[in-house]
Amino acid sequence: MIEVVVTSRNDEALDICSYELTCAQGQPLPAFSAGAHIDVHLPGGLVRQYSLCNHPEERHRYVIGVLKDSASRGGSQALHGQVQRGARLMISEPRNLFGLVPDARRSVLFAGGIGITPILSMAEHLAQSGGEFELHYCARSRERAAFVQRLEASPFAAQVHLHFDEEPSSALDAARVLANPQPGQHLYVCGPGGFMQHVLDSARAQGWSDAQLHREYFAAAPQDTAGDGSFAVRLASSGQAFQIPADKTVVQVLESHGVEIPVSCEQGVCGTCLTRVLEGVPEHRDLFLTEAEQAANDQFTPCCSRARSAVLVLDL
Repeated sequence: MIEVVVTSRNDEALDICSYELTCAQGQPLPAFSAGAHIDVHLPGGLVRQYSLCNHPEERHRYVIGVLKDSASRGGSQALHGQVQRGARLMISEPRNLFGLVPDARRSVLFAGGIGITPILSMAEHLAQSGGEFELHYCARSRERAAFVQRLEASPFAAQVHLHFDEEPSSALDAARVLANPQPGQHLYVCGPGGFMQHVLDSARAQGWSDAQLHREYFAAAPQDTAGDGSFAVRLASSGQAFQIPADKTVVQVLESHGVEIPVSCEQGVCGTCLTRVLEGVPEHRDLFLTEAEQAANDQFTPCCSRARSAVLVLDL
């Protein structure tokens, strides 16, 4: 855990603020790579993940951008309402589950709304390292698009394409952008679920392989839990078995019995709780594993996923 001070807070767009965080002890912060995020411990005991959007070579600060979302679980409301300049927070070291592929021939970056945060750091890195790339940023309007001035003033401004719903002439033509994929090209997308699905579906329709597609979700879509039943999990190390009722997650039940699994997002987005499955068939409800990884059925996210079989044997 690292104690940081909020050294500046800026309005970047309508309902979007950026927060500059520096080490409370004045030391350099741990290095991070483009696409990384940190856990931020907020007032009220909340823990939320936010992507770092500053240049990945900076060690004197971290910068995060936060959308005030009325439908959120309270994290963005706490930051916008309670965290001002001078506040002290505890954060984790950076983790990267959305990293750039080294030595890619070309990178195509897509951001929707607040999804610009990890994409911005990627663009900074690629521009400095000489990587070939283009960035497509979609938002409902210019006033709701964060960091536009920074993008337009950047050395890579010519590689940035802005798409606003209020300007029909600027609409994103994903099929055109993604036509004729070549080996060594990679796509990165972050933003609302519907936007991401459109980009990924367009890429697959143009012949992009899943190995070329990289995505990061901010939140999981609501799940229909009306048909959920109970199942059991057994720990391979001890043989202990626990029943998981319909209204509890595996993490919650195990924690109540003193079995701790590291968790962070609790929505199957971040992969922190990923656990090996030795026997049984999971019912995957995460957005972290690829379809191929889910089909292997040898790991699952116990914060949200359940079981299709009566018992799951876990490598715990």
